[in-house]
Amino acid sequence: MLKSMTGFGRAEKNVGDKTFLVDIKSLNGKQFECSLKMPAFLKPFEFDIRKRLSEKLQRGTIDCTISLKQTGSAKPVSINISLAKAYYQPLAELSKELGLDSTQILGNILKLPEVITPTSDTLTDEEWIEFRAIIDEAIDDLNVHRLEEGRVLEEDLLKRITNIEKQQDTIAELEPLRKVKIREGLVKLLEENVGGENYDKNRLEQEIIFYIEKIDISEEQVRLSNHCDYFRSMLKGNDAEIGKKLSFLLQEIGREINTTGAKAYDSTIQKSVVIMKDELEKAKEQVLNVL
Repeated sequence: MLKSMTGFGRAEKNVGDKTFLVDIKSLNGKQFECSLKMPAFLKPFEFDIRKRLSEKLQRGTIDCTISLKQTGSAKPVSINISLAKAYYQPLAELSKELGLDSTQILGNILKLPEVITPTSDTLTDEEWIEFRAIIDEAIDDLNVHRLEEGRVLEEDLLKRITNIEKQQDTIAELEPLRKVKIREGLVKLLEENVGGENYDKNRLEQEIIFYIEKIDISEEQVRLSNHCDYFRSMLKGNDAEIGKKLSFLLQEIGREINTTGAKAYDSTIQKSVVIMKDELEKAKEQVLNVL
C-alpha cells in the first residue's frame, strides 16, 4: 500500500498539570525537513522529539507545533518583580515630569526585556514518557491520513500505467503496417528517381531489411512492458519508502517511450507516443507525493 507524504495529525492529552496539544503537518519533500515550534521548557527534549519524528515519518517537509494549555497551579511564565520595581520608579518620575498618563506604565514595563521570563519548569522522566506518547499519537494520526492519500495516488498511478499499456497495444497493431509503408516508400522513391529497371532488386531487399532492423522498436516495447509490469509489482509490495524507486522506474519508462518516438518515422505511432508521454508526466507529478 502506497503512503503519501501529505497529511495532518493531531493529539491532545494531559501530562501532570499540563495539557499538551501537538499538531503535525506533512508535505512532500526530497528529504526529511522539520520545522519544530514548542515551549521553551521543552528545549532539553528537542533532539529526542526531532529524532522520533524522523524515524516515524521518514521523509517530507514536516511542520510540528507543540502548544501548552496550562491548568491547575502551574505558571507558564514568571515575572521578575524586583526588575519591574526597578523599572517603575524612574518611569513614574519621567511620566510625571512630562505630564503623561501614568496608568499605562505597568503595561509598558511588562514589555521590557527580562521582566517576563518563561517558566523554568521542565518534564520529569515519567512525564517525558507520557508526553512522548502524545507525539506518537499525533504521528499515528498523520500516518492514517497518509495512507488514505496513498490509496488515491495508487489508483491514479495504475490508471496512468494502464493508459500507457493501451497505447502499446495500438503501436503493436500499427507496427506491421509501418514496415510495409517504409518498404513501399523506398521502392517508390527509387522507381521515380532511378527507374524500375535501373537498380538491383536483391540489393534493395538487403538494404530495406538493414534499414528496417535499424529502426525496429520491438526491443523498446518489450522493455517498456517489463518496466510497466515491474511498476505494478512495486505498488503491490510493502516497501515503506518507495517513492524514489518509482521515480527512477518512471525515468526508465520515459527513456523507452522517447526511443520509440525517435525510431518510429510514422505519424500514427507518434500520436500514441505523445499520449504515452502525457500519461508519463502525470504519473511523475503524482510520484513526487509518494513517500
